[in-house]
Amino acid sequence: MAKKAKKVSKKEKKAKRKEQRRTKKGVIGFAEKAEKTVGGGVNFSFAVPASVEEIIGRTGMRGEVTQVRCKVQDGRDSGKVLRRNVKGPIRIGDTLMLRETEIEARKLTQVKRGS
Repeated sequence: MAKKAKKVSKKEKKAKRKEQRRTKKGVIGFAEKAEKTVGGGVNFSFAVPASVEEIIGRTGMRGEVTQVRCKVQDGRDSGKVLRRNVKGPIRIGDTLMLRETEIEARKLTQVKRGS
């Protein structure tokens, strides 16, 4: 009796090559990240608090985004005033958690219609 060789599909070969490249580069996938959480907790990315000081106006195609001026409270850029775009309800005094504090939103320009 001859043993039959197991036939491997193209998808399985592709997945195996992809996994080999990832391990060679040291890339961690989402599933591996979830497994590495300590004590079953959730790992959050580092963020810096900033308080909203002024609401500048609405922007976006349908006005769904609000442009605000906020002051960074902690971190390397504490005290820096930034202009940011916020989606969803926002009031003066709210606290935003910013992942980065270097990039600022473009100035909101007022377009005059009909002239």
